[in-house]
Amino acid sequence: MKTQLLRMIIIAILCGSCATMAAQASPARHIGPGNILVKSKFGAPILTYDIDRNGTEGILGEWEILANGNTLSAIETFDQATGKIIKVISKTETGDNSDFVLGVFANSAALVMHEAGNSHGLTGRDYRMVSPLSANKYTGLWKPPHAGTSSIIEWSAVNQETPTTAFLYLRAVPGGDVNDVFSSDVAKNTFGPFVKLTQPALEPFNFPALAIDTKTNIAVAAQSEGCPEGCVPEFGLVDLVSGKASYFTGLGAGLVNGIAVDSEDGIAVTSTSQDGNIEFYDLKTQAGFTVLLPGAQGPIQSGTDVEFDPIHKLFLVGQPFGPNNDSFIQVYDPKANLIESLNFGGGGNVGLSFSYIALRPAQRGGFVNTPAGLLSFTY
Repeated sequence: MKTQLLRMIIIAILCGSCATMAAQASPARHIGPGNILVKSKFGAPILTYDIDRNGTEGILGEWEILANGNTLSAIETFDQATGKIIKVISKTETGDNSDFVLGVFANSAALVMHEAGNSHGLTGRDYRMVSPLSANKYTGLWKPPHAGTSSIIEWSAVNQETPTTAFLYLRAVPGGDVNDVFSSDVAKNTFGPFVKLTQPALEPFNFPALAIDTKTNIAVAAQSEGCPEGCVPEFGLVDLVSGKASYFTGLGAGLVNGIAVDSEDGIAVTSTSQDGNIEFYDLKTQAGFTVLLPGAQGPIQSGTDVEFDPIHKLFLVGQPFGPNNDSFIQVYDPKANLIESLNFGGGGNVGLSFSYIALRPAQRGGFVNTPAGLLSFTY
């Protein structure tokens, strides 16, 4: 008995020493801005972008009006590890042609919305695929039903984990425009039923935010009517298979700037524009609660984009004006605990809106748009 006890003590001491040595040998994990900067090929501002979470490339769209009145619009792929441009997929400098990245989806399928125009206005709109992204060229057209010049994709739900994702579609119909939600397997060019949103806050030109619960295959749309005071968000839950929709009233005040869903736990998180809060919801019970962002005292400290890391189960919330007016990404777990604060500095002058936070969950990192280009970060 004494021998066994002595062995246990020795093992415990050795294990403690090993743990101490391992801790000393492991460098502290960097949290915050990184050193990879992606600059556009032709020097115009980067308006839209995304990355392949399961690959090595990203895609961006640069756009600006030139001194001669023409429009420079280009779509390029880049290396996530180095930030270097790999290939210019398309470039125009005449007329009013414009190209915008809609996102990268499952099986490395990227979408670009192309708009053709002239001095009289818009003449055509189509959706071009780069599938897979590593092809570094257009590989075909994505063809949603009812597509045309008078209809446009307003929002695409972020999802690279499952083949099907959700889209919000502003569609012109006889008698007026409607907001439709539908699903698509982008890589296969297949589509689910179109579901009209009927709740007033989710109707056309209110620009609802959209996410997808991949476990239940339900799209989650949220928005308020945007009045200065007293407007609370409304939610639409759209079954992407049956086409049925239900609605409930949410929390917070003002416009919904961002939304993301933890599908495994059925939790949605939103940011609202008028109160500096983020909101956590149980999608099954539709119950929720609010959490004040760090340093928030009013609308100016509100959050913008919200994204979810399904590997580490973390919500990331952009906060352009956080404590000391620095720009932050705030990181929460599904129980609303603040885990990390990524400080991008700037004292309110850094110029970050965090309109989109492109995540690389496996690397616990991602990219955000800055005036200098796409900047890497880790969390």
